[in-house]
Amino acid sequence: MGLPESGRTLSAPPIGGLWRDESCWAGRPSSGIPARQAKPFRFGAGMIVQCSDFGRNRMIRLALIGCGGHSRQQHAAPLARYAADHPKAVRLVAACDLDRARAERVCDEFGFAHAYSDLNEMLEREHPDGCVCIVPVPSIVELGAELFRRGIPCVIEKPPGVSLEEAESLAEVARATGTPNMVSVNRRFIPLLNRGIAWARDRGPIFRVRVSLLRHGRREPEFVWSTGIHGIDAARHIVGEVAKWEASVHRTPGSATAWYTIRMTFANGCRGVVELAPTAGMVEESYELLGEGWRVQVVSTVWESVTLRCWRDGRLELETASRPDQPVFFNCGAYDEVVEFVGALKAGRSPRPDLEAVLPSARIGFEIAGRSAGTC
Repeated sequence: MGLPESGRTLSAPPIGGLWRDESCWAGRPSSGIPARQAKPFRFGAGMIVQCSDFGRNRMIRLALIGCGGHSRQQHAAPLARYAADHPKAVRLVAACDLDRARAERVCDEFGFAHAYSDLNEMLEREHPDGCVCIVPVPSIVELGAELFRRGIPCVIEKPPGVSLEEAESLAEVARATGTPNMVSVNRRFIPLLNRGIAWARDRGPIFRVRVSLLRHGRREPEFVWSTGIHGIDAARHIVGEVAKWEASVHRTPGSATAWYTIRMTFANGCRGVVELAPTAGMVEESYELLGEGWRVQVVSTVWESVTLRCWRDGRLELETASRPDQPVFFNCGAYDEVVEFVGALKAGRSPRPDLEAVLPSARIGFEIAGRSAGTC
């Protein structure tokens, strides 16, 4: 495979196969290879990981697939920081990109051991325990499915495809293989947003939620499903599953750029609004939670600063902000996303959220795009 190139040997049979080294193995019960004496963890569809060495005391080997700007800033940087914070837990074994020079720069800057321009070669030599696959959206399904079929736990980017059909097909591969996977929807990991959610839940049920994504000069027609999925998924993260929704589309005279207002009713009765304004002249995200006698507001300049304010009974009870000297990958949740992925590998469980959990958010975004284009 030409992508997304220095090792350890990987045996990568098709679905139902097994990969192994001297310190751990993962495969299916039908593989016929004797297990080490350890408690098994099941990863859906029958996949078992024997965790005597694979677990908490084992060095996790991670590889990065895709070395573009977003991957460098939001994935390579927090991976490097995590590896520095936990030197006995993680080894960054390889970075892979079609442009080998980019992979080499990522290795030099962030401490990955080896650079590759061929994905098969990297996987066969390095045998990573997990991959972080951050590639252009048109390549997500092909590469994600390849990793799923090889049984390699992985993080994939959002959205999971360029269409609802692609997203659904990738989800089918995930179900069939049972490979542990995680979708990078980092708003679920914003530290101050999660602190605000916890504060709210301690005060009572959430009655209303409002999410606003403002951008400058984002005129691409796919905005609602490529970036807007973050707002939709954040609302689901805050409240829960959506029972029904409706969307209105606004286009200014002489412009083909669409703004979106998505009204949601959640299964628990809460109401919500997600506002997507791709040409609002500024970059900001806000999250507002309302309940009886209280309000939570989180505002981010994406991601230089994040502020949290909580009011109760007419007074400001809590006000805090991200540290000005803190790397943006802490503020936006990218670091905590790494914590979740590595923690899941060490604990022998599937990381959260997986593709199945994010698929409803993708469905809403794709359906809105289709309706606004008059195709569904």
